[in-house]
Order: sequence, then structure tokens, then C-alpha cells
Amino acid sequence: MPSLRTLAASLAAGALGVAGFAPLGAWPLAAASLALLFALLLRTASSRAGFLVGFAWGLGFFLVGVSWIYVSLSVYGDMMPWLAALATLLFCAFLALFPATVGAVQARWPGSFGLRALLLLPLLWSASEWLRGWIFSGFPWLVIGYSQVPGSPLAGYAPLVGVYGVASLLALAAGLAAWGVAVRGRAALAWATVGIAAIGVGGQALRGIAWTTPDGAPTSVALLQGNVPQDMKWRPENIRATLDAYYRMAAASPAQLVVLPETALPLFETDLPRADRTLLAELARHRGGDLLAGMPTGSLDGAYYNSVVSLGTAPSQRYHKVHLVPFGEYIPQRAVWGWVLDVLHIPLSDFTRGGIDQRPLAVGGQRVAANVCYEDAFGEEIIRQLPEASVLINVSNLAWFGDSLAPWQHAQMSQMRALETGRMMLRATNTGVTAIIDAQGRMLAHLPMFAAGSLTGSIQGYAGSTPYVRWGNAPVLAVWGVLAAGLLIAAFRRP
Repeated sequence: MPSLRTLAASLAAGALGVAGFAPLGAWPLAAASLALLFALLLRTASSRAGFLVGFAWGLGFFLVGVSWIYVSLSVYGDMMPWLAALATLLFCAFLALFPATVGAVQARWPGSFGLRALLLLPLLWSASEWLRGWIFSGFPWLVIGYSQVPGSPLAGYAPLVGVYGVASLLALAAGLAAWGVAVRGRAALAWATVGIAAIGVGGQALRGIAWTTPDGAPTSVALLQGNVPQDMKWRPENIRATLDAYYRMAAASPAQLVVLPETALPLFETDLPRADRTLLAELARHRGGDLLAGMPTGSLDGAYYNSVVSLGTAPSQRYHKVHLVPFGEYIPQRAVWGWVLDVLHIPLSDFTRGGIDQRPLAVGGQRVAANVCYEDAFGEEIIRQLPEASVLINVSNLAWFGDSLAPWQHAQMSQMRALETGRMMLRATNTGVTAIIDAQGRMLAHLPMFAAGSLTGSIQGYAGSTPYVRWGNAPVLAVWGVLAAGLLIAAFRRP
């Protein structure tokens, strides 16, 4: 049984690790947090002890890192505060089961100390994060690899192996650090230092490679941030004011491509007054360009979608969101979970999933791979529209999460998607973070949070494929498979 001091240290290390992510972006702290967890786990002698140490780290990490869930449940979902707090705690406890399982398995593995530190722990950690990003439709929030974007040398690996590959290399570096310190020999410490340095130098060298090339002329863009309060957004008496506000912002932002956030126009496309649609389309055509607007399409009487619709010079096109948020945009197994609708008062909570074969939108002189809000948390899904797409655009409404860490964490995911694909990423959000991100994952400009405004700039389309665009997560999963097979063989061969 681990001591209370050990559990407290693990809990504190998990909480500290969140500082490695945006908005603080102190990426070395994420690495240090993981190294401390590994060092504590390597000292455990039973699966129970390993489970508790891993659980404590996960609880500290997720309670601090995704505490914004309470805001969406209590403030905007009208859930009673005590129930929202309990739901947030239980959700974070569920997420903590992933590092807890890593701790339990490594403690019982019949291998040497070095094998556990340098192979088993990095493999288990990386695989657990991938599983968290896949099971029950996936929650890849705060995958440790995101902490390395854009400043860490490890960001250089993103175009090759994606966020899970970066997470694997960071876990290997953490394992090296834990092993070097635990062995307490000069030779071990020296080898650990050399190994960590080699990982960093390799990543820094890769940052100098241009995996994609500029394609076509730059496009002027305007990203609109309406700052419409979530509790006012869907009220019928406010729709007219919202439509007028976005028209004024678009008219005052001359650009070839104007982008409005997710559900910026808070009514079904079929209910959008013809005069408003005509005004927006003519505004874009007058500039020889296009406007992309987030709005629901379809109708409440049948299938309806969370969509991006184009208006302007090009023929009208649309993208329907594919990866929907459980309990926010649809109710899984409605016969079992339908009661949730009586607790959470979320408008349009039964969207239909769009097709996975949707192609880029040809607008504003670019081929746009559109994605809506939560979708850019899934790199293997974003690359479905590549290499055909020349630029990525994310439209989001993060007003659900208030003034929390969530908008900045979400923007960091967009930075990772830009790096993985070698494409610029535009983010148009309701309350922030509205931003222009270059193909190296750097945020070139952004609007202040919770302020209405227009972010204008110029974007460059890109052509070509990064290794990640070509192969996705397959190479990383293959390497994990080989390592797992080797570890299993070694375990069964032990006397």
C-alpha cells in the first residue's frame, strides 16, 4: 500500500502537468510530471499500489485540466451545482482509470527494472492515451503529446508520427529520466541524458524539413467572433440581432474568404430569411469570394446536421459534422440514456452524423477541409480530406465552457493538426480562441477572449503530404504491436 505522501506527490504531479499545456504552455513541466509519475510507479511492488499511484496522478491531472466540464453542466446545462460537481468528479475519476491501469500492469510485469522503465511504461502509457481517444467515441483531450506544441523540439516529430507518436517519444524521455535517477549511477544518468538529448536533437532537426509546399496565391481572410452569450444564443427574440451583427461584421471586413463560427446563424438553413441569405451571398460575390457560415441544416422533423454552408461566388456547398459529441450533440442508446435530456437543457441535442467521404469545399481560392469544434481533436479523421485540401478551417462555439482552460487547450489541438498536415489552420469561434495558425503550428494572430471582432489576415494554401497524412497512426500502432509482442514473449520465457 503506497504511503499518503506518495499518493499526495502523485496527485500534485498530475495537477502540475496541466501547466505544460496551453495557455501556460510550460512544456517541460508536462515532461517532468510524467517522469515523476514513472519514478513513483517503478517503486511500486504490487498491482494495487501501482493502480493507486496512477489513479492519484490521473485525478490531479484531469480535475485541474478538464474542470471546465462543470461550467458546461452547471452554468449552461442547468444542472444543479452539486450534481454537476459530482458528475465532473466521476468523469475525471473515470479518466484517471487509464493511468491507474498503466500503474497496475507495470507493477506486475515480470521484467527487469530497466525493461519496465524504458519499454513497458512508455508503451503502456502511449497505448492507454490512444485507447482513451478511441473508446466510447473518444476523449483525446490532454493527450500528453499536445503539450509539446509548438515550442518543444518534440513538435518536429508531429508531421511524421502525429500526436500519439509525440506522446510516445515524450513517454520514452520520461522513462529515461526516471530510470537514470532511480539507478543512481553515473553511467546510467549519463546514458539517460544522452538518450533524452538525442530525442530532442532529432526533433529539432526535423523542424527544418518542409514537408509541404505553397500552392497558389494567398487568400485574404476575415474570421468573425460574435461573442454571443450561450444562454442568449437560441432565444427567438435574439435571432434578428445576431443575424444583423454578423452581417455588419462581415460587411466591415473586406476579405476574399469570410468565416463565421459554429452555429453562428442560430436557426435552420431552411428558416434563414431569403433576404439575409441574399445579402450575405451578394456581399461575398461583390468581393469575388465566399463566406462560410456555421448553421444547422435539415429540420427537426427529420435528420438535421451541424453544418458549415458556403455562400458567394462558388456554388453553395456544405460540410456536415461527422464526429458528434455524446450527450451534447446526440444521445447514444436513447432507450437507456434518453433521461439525460430531462436533466440537461441543451438545444439541438440529436444531430445526425455526416458522411465520412465528404470532400473539401472549393471556396475563396482554396480547397478547405472544414471541421466543426470537437472534430479537430482527432487527427486521423482530419486527414481524410487530405492531401486534396489546401487549408484547414475549424469553426467552434466554446461559449459552453466559459472563461476556462478549454478554449486554449482546444486551440493547441488545432496547432497540432496544422503541424501533422503541413497546412495552415483557421479558427473561427464564438467567444475565442479565434486564430490564424501557420503550417508550423505557430499562432500568428488571435482575437481577445469574450470580445466581438474580426481577425483579418492572409493565408497560404499548401500542397503535398506529410508522412502522417499518408499513413496516419498506422506506423505508430505497428511499432507498439511489435514492442508488445516482444515484451509478451520475454515475459513468457522467464523461468
